[in-house]
Amino acid sequence: MIFSFLSFMAFLFEHTEEQAVTSADKTFFQLRKDIVEGVIAPRAKLSETELSTKYAVSRAVIREAINRLASCHLVERKANVGARVVSLTKEGLIELYQVRESLEGMAARLAAKNMSNEEVDDLNRLLSNHFNEVHSGGSYYQEAGDVDFHYRIIVGSKNHHLISMLLNGIYHLVRMYRVQLGMSGPRVTTAFDEHKHIVQAIASRDEELAEMLMRRHILYSKNNIQSKLETQQGEER
Repeated sequence: MIFSFLSFMAFLFEHTEEQAVTSADKTFFQLRKDIVEGVIAPRAKLSETELSTKYAVSRAVIREAINRLASCHLVERKANVGARVVSLTKEGLIELYQVRESLEGMAARLAAKNMSNEEVDDLNRLLSNHFNEVHSGGSYYQEAGDVDFHYRIIVGSKNHHLISMLLNGIYHLVRMYRVQLGMSGPRVTTAFDEHKHIVQAIASRDEELAEMLMRRHILYSKNNIQSKLETQQGEER
C-alpha cells in the first residue's frame, strides 16, 4: 500500500536524524556518530560509568543509548564481557553487503518508479555539491541523513517497510564500514561516477537498470572494503 503524502512526510520527520527530542535522544545520536566515525573504536568496551562522565548524562541515559545501539547492530553484548562496539570483519562485511545489495537494489528500482521529478532534481543537485569534494582528492565523506546519496534513494523508494528495514536496521552499520574503510583512495572517483549513472537511470525511469547499477555499485564497494580489511588484518599479524 502506498503512503498518503501526509503519512509519508510524517514518517520522514520521525526518521530524520536531527529530531532529538530528549537528552536521551541526543546522547544516542552522539554515541552512534562517534561509533560510526571511529571516535569510539571497533571492539571498544562500553563502560556506563565512563560514558556518563564523558557525555555528562546519567548512567540510565547511557544504558538506554547502548540498548538502542544494540538494536541497530552497532553494539553487541556478551556474557562476562558486557557491551562492546562491534568488530569490522571480512565475514561481517560479506553478510551485511549481501543484504544491502538486495535491499538497496530494490530501493533504487522503486525510486526510479516513485521519486518525483523534483526529488530527482534534488538528487542531481546533491551530486553537484559532492563534485568539488570528490575532485579535490582525499575522501568522499557523506554525512548521515539527507546529504547522503544512499539515504535519499532509500527514502525515494517510498516503501515504508523497506525504509524501516534499512534506516532502522542496517543503515548505520553500513555507514560504519563505509566511513572507516571505504571513503578514500582511488575508489572515491569511481564511486562518484557510479552514483551519477544510478541517478541517470532513475531520471530515465529505467527501473531494471537502476537496480542493476545499484547492486553492482554496492558489490564494488564491498570488494574495495574487503581488500582494505584484508590488508589491515595482514598488518596486524
